[in-house]
Amino acid sequence: MDTVLLLTILIVIFALAFDFINGFHDTANAIATSVSTRALSPRIAIIMAATMNLVGALTFTGVATTITKDIVDPFALQNGSIVILSGLISAIIWNLVTWYFGIPSSSSHAIIGSIAGAAVSAAGFKVLNYDGFIKILEALILSPFLALAIGFIVMTIFRFVFKNFNLEKTNRGFRTFQIFTAALQSFTHGTNDAQKAMGIITMALISAGMHTSSDTIPFWVRISAALAMGIGTSIGGWKIIKTVGGKIMKIRPVNGAAADLSSAMIIFGATTVHLPVSTTHVISSAIMGVGSAQRVKGVKWGVAQRIVITWIITLPVSAIMAALVYQILHLFF
Repeated sequence: MDTVLLLTILIVIFALAFDFINGFHDTANAIATSVSTRALSPRIAIIMAATMNLVGALTFTGVATTITKDIVDPFALQNGSIVILSGLISAIIWNLVTWYFGIPSSSSHAIIGSIAGAAVSAAGFKVLNYDGFIKILEALILSPFLALAIGFIVMTIFRFVFKNFNLEKTNRGFRTFQIFTAALQSFTHGTNDAQKAMGIITMALISAGMHTSSDTIPFWVRISAALAMGIGTSIGGWKIIKTVGGKIMKIRPVNGAAADLSSAMIIFGATTVHLPVSTTHVISSAIMGVGSAQRVKGVKWGVAQRIVITWIITLPVSAIMAALVYQILHLFF
């Protein structure tokens, strides 16, 4: 079999594996609050999240086209297939390690850092598309701060509006409302996260000369990536649910609804402007913002600090890992 074709097949397999792992790694964030408040049973929450992720993934392609062309130029990428495969292997390893330890790290940081690191290892820093790459980094860095602020604002509004309402009835109402917010959260997750694998596969097809446009995503790529994430979601990620759903702060229905609504707004806003963001960062930051609006000391800042440290180190560590993987693979191909 032709080496380029073999590498392209491996990239498709690894990209779908990345989306599958993303499904049980990151999608757990979308349903963590609704499960922890018992608004939804774990089984129903996972089925709903898998369905809404699938719908969201098939609805938009803007983020996929950004991934395809804004990290590096796929038409100018030498040894592009090896670069992309190296990036996928690095991102998958990092996702599995953080999942094992129950740390909600960013799959977005991992894959973007890995692709950039492998590309630099192959052709030096000049290969990066700096305008696009910096735009992506700005979105990844700014979105958690926006989520923190919006979470604080939404929770403050909820507290003001419902301060004289019966607590038990209010919690019951918000528990029902959480079904909607969890579904919205899962949908927006699909619109953004599933598209990263679509972009990677399209980049590989262009690099192999099997696709001619960085602005269009083949339909089979869209449907396969969406299905991979949906299946991954159906597996569930209980380690991450425990961290996001209970270890950052004690979550009540009103907190969960405020956090879900806040993070969904940020993620969907990023999708509409074709920018990838870390759903993990956004959701965790929204929970911190909601907790701060209620009681600053109620947020377990030690756990939050561990999450933030993982956020910071993910991109550079995954980039270095991918650079090393590229050098190893380059010996064989």
